[in-house]
Amino acid sequence: MKTESSAKPYINPYIGGIFLGIVLFIAYYMTANGLGASGALSRVQIFILDLFASSHVDRVAYFAEKGGGPLIAIDNSSVLMLAGTFLGGMISGLINRRFRLETRRGPQITDRQRWLFAFIGGAIMGFAARLARGCTSGQALSGEIGRAHV
Repeated sequence: MKTESSAKPYINPYIGGIFLGIVLFIAYYMTANGLGASGALSRVQIFILDLFASSHVDRVAYFAEKGGGPLIAIDNSSVLMLAGTFLGGMISGLINRRFRLETRRGPQITDRQRWLFAFIGGAIMGFAARLARGCTSGQALSGEIGRAHV
């Protein structure tokens, strides 16, 4: 396993911001939508729920609207973006020698506690993102929340 000292340096944040802006522009051009992951996570969750309780998905209006059809569709590229973000980050970590499995935690907490708190925090953040009609990163990059109320 490589040490941290052999990892490549990070990109300049100003250059990274320019690249992110270009990606956002291309996303709007190609899909007429901005960037955000909470919608894709909801789509995946409803797809899995539909496999086990399709009658429930049909009864709940929000689920019925978002569910149904193929998981990956031309008119809903958010699932592809979510998968691409995960795979792209993992490939980048491998190429730049930063990828490793570890649990980062403070000295007063166990690995099990760290994972428990991470899952609880993630659940709260996921609920809040759906309550706010989108994730904060998608809102900051794309301003999607403003479009939802128009």
